[in-house]
Amino acid sequence: MEPVVLRGHHLLCVHVFRGMGYSPDFVVKMGEIVERIRDNEQDFPIQVVKGFDETCQVCPHKGSTRCEAAPDSEEHVQTLDQNVFRHLGITPGEVYLKSELVQRTRERVSPDDLAHLCEGCSWLSYGVCKEGITELRKGKKPEPS
Repeated sequence: MEPVVLRGHHLLCVHVFRGMGYSPDFVVKMGEIVERIRDNEQDFPIQVVKGFDETCQVCPHKGSTRCEAAPDSEEHVQTLDQNVFRHLGITPGEVYLKSELVQRTRERVSPDDLAHLCEGCSWLSYGVCKEGITELRKGKKPEPS
């Protein structure tokens, strides 16, 4: 089975996603990945990367080699990715089982960690990220909105 490819910070986003995104195609793609990750009956390999992943492929801000949402976007998302790699103790390029990544996130990420891990992310102010991590830590699936 080919691994799902996810960049570092999207390993957190999949637990807090509530149907918002950068474009309808992005929302659909992220929704598909989120559904698989939240399905406790499925376990599959995920390759963690520091760069474009499966959701980035349909993002309207994807340039040929970098995120072009704003002049400093690529540097910003790379910082977010590195924050998550360090916090979860994972290595870019490696393949992990979904169950292991979910467990690491549940055990190692608290809602208060997001202020640092996701600093500067435009989605953080909506409040759904803290809610999603809280629900994950309780072992619940977030409700789609």
